[in-house]
Amino acid sequence: MTAHVNRLVKKWQQGFTLLEVMLAMAVFSIAGIAILGTADTNARNLGYLESKIIANWVASNQLVEVTLDTAWPPKNNKKGKVELAGQEWFWQQKVVKTTDKDMRAIVMEVRLNEKETSALSSLMTYVAKTNQ
Repeated sequence: MTAHVNRLVKKWQQGFTLLEVMLAMAVFSIAGIAILGTADTNARNLGYLESKIIANWVASNQLVEVTLDTAWPPKNNKKGKVELAGQEWFWQQKVVKTTDKDMRAIVMEVRLNEKETSALSSLMTYVAKTNQ
């Protein structure tokens, strides 16, 4: 009986075959590549979302300035740049007529690069003509 037990113990102590080790390494390497790809995508998205949030702050700040200005009608296609969070942001104000002659829609677009065609952020507000 002890000889039979000794043979079973020796069989279990032999370890993994080369094929089993290579298969395990392949499975772990595929899983590692997938995890790295996901982490890279998340890091890229985090940077994009941070830029969008700051661009929204810039647009919001510029719209507040427009609403505090008493000039009527607001100047169309006004452009400018502002520094926020260590970056330079380019904004453009577009004034849109509405059906009410005493009201205007103002769209504020913000970009990281002045020559970009699409805005990183675009916010809109309405201003009314004040009777003075």
